Order: sequence, then structure tokens, then C-alpha cells
Amino acid sequence: MRVAILAPISWRVPPRQYGPWEQVVSLLTEGLVKRNIDVTLFASGDSVTKAKLVSVLPRPLNDDPSMNRAVAEFLHYTEVFSRADKFDLIHNHMNCYPLAFSPLIKTPIVTTLHGSALLEEYTHSLYLRFKDLPYVSISNTERSGLPQLNYIATVYNGIDLKQFTFRPKPGQYLLFLGRISAEKGTHLAIEVAKATSLPLKIAAIVPPEEQDYFKKEIEPQLSGSIEYIGPVGPKERDEVLGNALALLHLVTVPEPFGLVMVEAMASGTPVIGTSLGSVPEVVKDAETGFVVGNVDEAVGAVHKVGSLDRQKCRRWVEENFTADKMVEGYLKVYEKIVRKQ
Repeated sequence: MRVAILAPISWRVPPRQYGPWEQVVSLLTEGLVKRNIDVTLFASGDSVTKAKLVSVLPRPLNDDPSMNRAVAEFLHYTEVFSRADKFDLIHNHMNCYPLAFSPLIKTPIVTTLHGSALLEEYTHSLYLRFKDLPYVSISNTERSGLPQLNYIATVYNGIDLKQFTFRPKPGQYLLFLGRISAEKGTHLAIEVAKATSLPLKIAAIVPPEEQDYFKKEIEPQLSGSIEYIGPVGPKERDEVLGNALALLHLVTVPEPFGLVMVEAMASGTPVIGTSLGSVPEVVKDAETGFVVGNVDEAVGAVHKVGSLDRQKCRRWVEENFTADKMVEGYLKVYEKIVRKQ
């Protein structure tokens, strides 16, 4: 089987620090190669892969602000679709815009939704124009954003367990990890930390569009116990996750999946997350963390989190969210699609 993977180009594949979509694409690509699938990865030129790499950009967009994003993305789409007849299937990881090319080619396209159908209503008209194409959701809950689409599977995002050291004994700080934004609830994590008198480490990027939020809502609250340590690479992420008492994932909008929650639980660290989107699907309430409705409930959960069995957190990930499970899930999707041609 000849598979083209259309990867995001915001960050390198795999990402050096932040980049959840790119991380998932990397694990999928390398897993497919190990299973002797002929894979061509369309990604930034500095990406690292054992697949064939094709790129129109030497560096990812977030490392090269001189490049116009729309132009770069359409050049990226054009590169894969101009070669469409060389593949049995194209796997799209860039949400709705590449679908506009689908009437121009015969090769089937399968799209993994990474949140836009759930969170970005303005994309719905484009998705609905191509609603009969095959789609994969990354959680069952994600489908609620646009239930009219032709979903052929839910495939949970997976992680490489070797990158996450299980630590049976927690530290005494709370953690916010990922991307600073109001949607991810960075300000709420600070509220919980202050209410519980526990230190909070904020290990996250500040996207350009969130600079005002950071300066007005987050930066003034940074102190000795509320610490911003910036984005972290794999080694630092492993340490800061595994030594936390709990991960705070107090999102204010529905969560499509939430890879950071799986990474925390793989380290043995329970998750305290808002009951929005996939959070109740990914976190086993009262066993691998607590699913809460508001800040007060999150504060109460912090007081109970020490009673949870950190080994259960790790086991839950081993049973549901590994890279191998993800790759096997996508192989079944590919086979189903190719058989219909």
C-alpha cells in the first residue's frame, strides 16, 4: 500500500517542543514504515523520518515568520495533490482546506479531524460540501461538532510510552502544560493553585495570538510559587510531567482529544480536567483523575488526588492510548477505504 501523509507544517515532524498534531503524525508515519507500508510524508524540510520526505518548505511556518501562511499551506497542498496518482490513499491531517482539491483527483482522501469541525464553525460549510468523504474522529465526542460527516472510525491519538517515565511518587506542585490560552484555562489553573496554596509550573508556549492574554491575565500573576518555565522538549517534559502532583486541564471550550492528558497519565500523574468535549472520555473519573465542572470542584479534586493509584493511570494509557494501537486503528481504516476502490 502506498500512503501519502499530509502533515501540518506549523512545526517540524516530530516537534522539538510543542506540536501535538506533528507528534501524532510522526508516530503514525514511523509506525506505518515499521509495518512495511510505503509512506511518503509531506512535511517541513527539516522533519526527521524513515519515510520518504517531500517538502516545499525548508522550515516550519512557526520558525519562519517571513513566509505567508496561506501561500505556504496551498503550496504544501499542491505538492501532494499533484502527485496523487502515485498513491493508493492520501491521509489528510490539515483539516478542511485540502478537501477543496478532492474533486480534481481519483485517489481517495481520508481526513483525521483535529478539532476544527468541533471548534471552528466557519469551517462547516466546507466540510459539508464534502461530507461523504471518509473522516476519522480522534474521540467519539468530537463528532458532536458536525455529526453529518461520514465517520468511518474513531482512532484515539497514541503516544510512545518509552518517552514517559512512570513515577510512582508524586511531587508537590501542580502543572499546566501545552499552549497558553483562555481556551486551555491557564488562568483557571492559576486560580486553583492559589486556592490550594500549591506551587504551579506553567510549561507552555505563548502563541502570537495569545500575547495580549498572557501579558494581561497571566504575567501579572507570576511569582515564586506560580512559575512560567516556557515550552519544554521531550526530556524536560518527561521530568516535569512525572514529578507533578496533578495536571490541570481546565479547558473552557470542548476538548477534541487532549494529548497532554494521556502524556500525564502515562507518567502516573492524574488529570484534573473540565467536563467538556473528550475529557470524560480520556480521563477515567475518580480513577485516573477527576472530571470537574468548575474551579471549586477542581480545588476539591486537588485535595483528593493524592489518594489515586498512579499505576492505574499508566495502565489506562497502556490499554487505550499507545502509538501501536493508533497505527493499527489507521491500518484498518486504510484497508477499508482501499478495498472500496
